[in-house]
This record gives sequence, C-alpha cells and structure tokens, in this order.
Amino acid sequence: MSLTFFASLRHRVSMRFPLLLYAATWTALLTTIVAVASFSPEIAFVSAISTSSSFSRKCEVEGTVRVPVDLPGEIVCLPAQLFVKSKIDLIVPPVFAAVVVAGSAWVVRAIGFLG
Repeated sequence: MSLTFFASLRHRVSMRFPLLLYAATWTALLTTIVAVASFSPEIAFVSAISTSSSFSRKCEVEGTVRVPVDLPGEIVCLPAQLFVKSKIDLIVPPVFAAVVVAGSAWVVRAIGFLG
C-alpha cells in the first residue's frame, strides 16, 4: 500500500474524531438528563411515602401510608402492603430512558446538528 493511502486514512480518521467526540458528548448529556428526569419523580414519590417522612405520619390507622394526590387538602391512606418493589420497577426506567435518548438523537440528527 502506498504512503498516500495511509496519509489519506489518517486524515479521514482525524477529521471524524471531533465529530465522534461531539456525538459522544451530546449522547452522554442527553442520557444524564433523561436519567435524572425519569428517576426524580420516582425518588420523590418513594421519599414521600416512606415511614420516616412527616408526610406519611398523618395517617391515623397503623400500617397505612398516605399517598400524595393532586389536591393538597386531601388525605388518602392505603395499606402499606400495596407498596412493594417488583422486578419491573428496575426495568421500566432504563428502557424509557433509552427510548427517549434514541428519540432525542434522531430529532437532533433530523434537525441537522450532527450532519
């Protein structure tokens, strides 16, 4: 192989590296934003219904948990046995995050930011 082939190959790789770095940076940023956006409501809900929360102490019946609702004056207390972790709780947020990141990347590409 000729020296010009390797020179042109090196030039193409060096020209694509900034584009790959740019794409990786945007992907990491979008992934972080989606992860925070998908887990923050779940964390807020779990902290609100935890037994150590002052919010959940307003239920008068033992073994019940106050559930947050849209109306601030409403108090809805449900049995604590209804709130258990399931295996699907570990699967749904990452799948949702992956779908949103893929959709965001397609939108960014369609707009023309990545060329």
